[in-house]
Amino acid sequence: MLNHTKKIKDIYEIIQKMIFYMIPEKWDKLYLYSSVIDKQDGTKTGELYFYYIPKGIIKKKPVNVYEIPSKFNVDETEYLKLVKALYEKIKQLREQFRKSETGSLWTNITIIIENYKFKVEYNYEDLLHSQFNSYERHIIWRYKYLNIKPEQMNKKDREIINRFLNGVQILYRKEKYEAGIYIKDIENEVAFNRVNEEIQEDDTKDNLQQNQQKGQVNREIDKKNQTQKEVKKTRKNQILLAADEIKKLEKKTD
Repeated sequence: MLNHTKKIKDIYEIIQKMIFYMIPEKWDKLYLYSSVIDKQDGTKTGELYFYYIPKGIIKKKPVNVYEIPSKFNVDETEYLKLVKALYEKIKQLREQFRKSETGSLWTNITIIIENYKFKVEYNYEDLLHSQFNSYERHIIWRYKYLNIKPEQMNKKDREIINRFLNGVQILYRKEKYEAGIYIKDIENEVAFNRVNEEIQEDDTKDNLQQNQQKGQVNREIDKKNQTQKEVKKTRKNQILLAADEIKKLEKKTD
C-alpha cells in the first residue's frame, strides 16, 4: 500500500486547484491521465490530458483540455503553459513517492473528480515496452474511463479496442486512493461566460426593437460589437490570472 504523506496530500490539493483554475465553465466530472516514463538513458518522457463533462441537464460530450483554447477563444500559448505546469506537478508528485517508497514507481495515474470525491489510480504498467503506443493507449483509456463505445469510433480506433479486448491481458500492480474533495467553492467559471449571457440578452432586446427604431438597433449593434471586443480581452486576462495563481501554487511545494 502506498504511503500518502502530508507532503503528497499537499500536492493533491494543489493539483485540484490547478485543474479548477484551468476549466472556464461549470462541470460535473473530470478524468485526467498522466504518465511519467523513466527511459534507459536517464531522461523522462510522458504525457498528460484530461476531459471534463460540462454541467447541464442534458448529457454533454467530454471536453478535451486541448480543445479549451479554441472553444473559449483564449490564447493557446498561454494556456499550454498552464498544462505544462500541471504536468510538472504530477512529476513532482511521483518524486515524492520515490522518497517514501521502495521498489518500482508507478508509471501512470488516472485522476477522477466527481461527487465531491478525489480519486487516484496508480498503475505500474511497463509503458516503455508496451505493446500499445501512446495514441493507442489514449484510445483504450477513453474506452475504459469515458465509456466511449466501439460503435462511436472510427475503423482505426475500433481495431485498437478489438486488439486490446482480444489480446493477452497482463495484470500489473494497481493502487487506489480516495478522499473528499478539498475545494468546493473555488471560482472556476471565468467572467467572460457572464458577459456572453449579457450579449445573449442584448440579442433578445434587439429583436424586440428591430421593427420600431432602426437607429436604436444600429446603436445597440455597435455596443454589442464593443462588448464582444471586451469579452476577448477578459478571456485573455482571465488566463493570465490563472497563470499567476498557478505560479503561486507551484511555489508552495517546491
